[in-house]
Amino acid sequence: MVNFNGELLPKDSTFLNHENRGLRYGDSLFESLRSINGRLFFWEDHYFRLMASMRMLRMEIPMDFTMEFLQEQIQQVVAANSLDESAARVRLTVFRNEGGRYLPRTNTISYTIEAKALEHSFYVLSDGAYEVELFKDFWLNPDILSTLKTNNKIINVVGSIYARENGYDNCLLLNQRKAVVEALNGNLFLVKGNTIKTPPLTDGCLNGILRQKLTEIVAKLEHYELEESSISPFELQKADELFITNSIIGIRPITKYRKKQFTAVVAKDLLGKLNAAARLG
Repeated sequence: MVNFNGELLPKDSTFLNHENRGLRYGDSLFESLRSINGRLFFWEDHYFRLMASMRMLRMEIPMDFTMEFLQEQIQQVVAANSLDESAARVRLTVFRNEGGRYLPRTNTISYTIEAKALEHSFYVLSDGAYEVELFKDFWLNPDILSTLKTNNKIINVVGSIYARENGYDNCLLLNQRKAVVEALNGNLFLVKGNTIKTPPLTDGCLNGILRQKLTEIVAKLEHYELEESSISPFELQKADELFITNSIIGIRPITKYRKKQFTAVVAKDLLGKLNAAARLG
């Protein structure tokens, strides 16, 4: 079942048409989050990111779009798909209503909510091989629009095809200043000694919820030093660890970049702390 503007519909229903602005112009935002037994991981953070992004894109926020209302709508979809006693991946999509061309006829919005099963209730660290390469065909813009979770993900699509065609598990994206910004599906962290480094939002990386949570966790740990600064491609092969974060996978260690093999000692240490934060939040 899918929720469209508060109405539960079968997944094969036709409820969007060719004039949808998300389809035509990418005039849309989305949030991906975990639900465990009907409880949403870091829901407050996802909600406030969505509200801030909608304001930035001049979307009109409905009066009933409270945190409690949307949480209830999500939980209804989870239950309708018989996932309220297991782990689920939820996607909440918001798009400006149809009408107009580049200039919208209205700033009112519609939304959809969908849910699919996940294998694990909490974040689990994969120990399999995971090789990455730089994707250099196209660059990210180092601006605030790149930090939003919009439907404009064509660079991620083309980069994913490039990775598959060349036998990589993922690719790392560069901005126009040639700094390493993020992976195709999440934020990037680099570990060198006791320093944990991640690109700043000013480099154009996604303002990820897991990125926020891990930076908060690391900042409180005395034996690590957090650094938000640009990462050059030359730093990658000098790192002890590289890992990717997003709200669905949690932490995904990178095992190989070119000739360099990486450990996952810090990633394993942080995973337990991240799961503890998820239980509380």
